[in-house]
Amino acid sequence: MVSRSLPFVATYRIEDGWDALGDPTRRAIIACLAEQPRAVGELAEVLPVSRPAVSQHLRVLKGAGLVTDRTAGTRRVYRLNPAGVAALRDQLDTYWSRALDGFRDATERPDEEES
Repeated sequence: MVSRSLPFVATYRIEDGWDALGDPTRRAIIACLAEQPRAVGELAEVLPVSRPAVSQHLRVLKGAGLVTDRTAGTRRVYRLNPAGVAALRDQLDTYWSRALDGFRDATERPDEEES
């Protein structure tokens, strides 16, 4: 008998693009999709994981807004979601700008030891 008081554990519920890219297999999938749209089977052929594993990773990437899919006959073809990738790039550009501003501020500040 299974207890009804067991907590629900949501696996693979990643909604942030950066979290989704924390897995090397998902990064490899993104790299493949950057070359061209592909179906699950095509991705599984070039990756060292099974088709069900590829499907799980694609579900995570789709939930994070990094990929989209469309039906083509009996297959689903996945491609990068330009809006999701652009959002990550905007965040990265923001981080880079802040780092450069901090570096500029640090180099333009008079050396405190000289006073």
